[in-house]
Amino acid sequence: MRRTAKATGAARAGSGKNEGGSRHPSRRPEASKPDLRAPPAPDQAVGALPQTELMPGLYLVATPIGNLGDISLRALAVLNGADRIFCEDTRVTGKLLARYGISTSLGAYHDHNAERVRPAVLTALRRGERVALVSDAGTPLVSDPGYKLVRAALAKDLPVTAIPGPNAAVTALILSGLSPDAFLFAGFLPPRQAARRRALARWVAVEGTLVFYESTQRLTESLADMGEVLGDREAAVARELTKLHEEVRRGRLADLAAHYRLAGPPRGEAVVVVGGADHSEPDEAEVDQRLRSALAELGLREATAKLAAETGMPRRKLYRRALAMRDKKK
Repeated sequence: MRRTAKATGAARAGSGKNEGGSRHPSRRPEASKPDLRAPPAPDQAVGALPQTELMPGLYLVATPIGNLGDISLRALAVLNGADRIFCEDTRVTGKLLARYGISTSLGAYHDHNAERVRPAVLTALRRGERVALVSDAGTPLVSDPGYKLVRAALAKDLPVTAIPGPNAAVTALILSGLSPDAFLFAGFLPPRQAARRRALARWVAVEGTLVFYESTQRLTESLADMGEVLGDREAAVARELTKLHEEVRRGRLADLAAHYRLAGPPRGEAVVVVGGADHSEPDEAEVDQRLRSALAELGLREATAKLAAETGMPRRKLYRRALAMRDKKK
């Protein structure tokens, strides 16, 4: 990620250096559930936490994506020192807080009640309260309903800062073996095939690595659609990240789809990482073969548009080639 001057300033503000133990949220920041069975390490008891005096503001706190030991001391200190915590599911976050003896008031903030609860959160922030926002697992706002709350807080010039930590998308990316130099996180794909294929078509020409979240119940169908729309690219499926049975399966999209079609849907949720578009022009024999395959299923315009998106070749050139191929058949 490129660090801007504002982001650099925000990083210094959150670093804890020369702050005398105080934390002040920046007013202009730039922009599968945990396994709770493992007991906390002895040095993670609440009594051993740094006693941080929090300044008023909204704190976006990352929580573990699987291994409870991944929560940071700073995250625990903020959760312990906040006036109230808002979360997706109070049962999930309640178990995390109970594990560390944290008794901060807990309230629900999720897709179904956000419009009703958001004004109350903003009122609390205007009163000068210290409010923490967490998701069930990972970093808030990433495939999570907190975005509108942050926008509303910033619009009213209320302090907002982040307590960084675990993130499933980045964890899967660095384990995938695919290039992390440039990547695009696209969140969850639509559940229905037609909408899913339209969404994938938006990312066909992206040269960076693509990262998706997906339900394992739809994994086979989504992998097959990715192969059809994006081409049979290198990919990786990561699941149960940071847990005991963590698995990262790597291969071509077609091979991965075939594997899960035979094996059935695995447990939990998955992160699918797909290699970026390769715009180097394929040789003529390969182009002809791919055109024939496309023309067997699609009309002339649709086939050439599909191949142009997959290869980066000019559509007109492919169209002329397809016409010649069709005329030769006659």
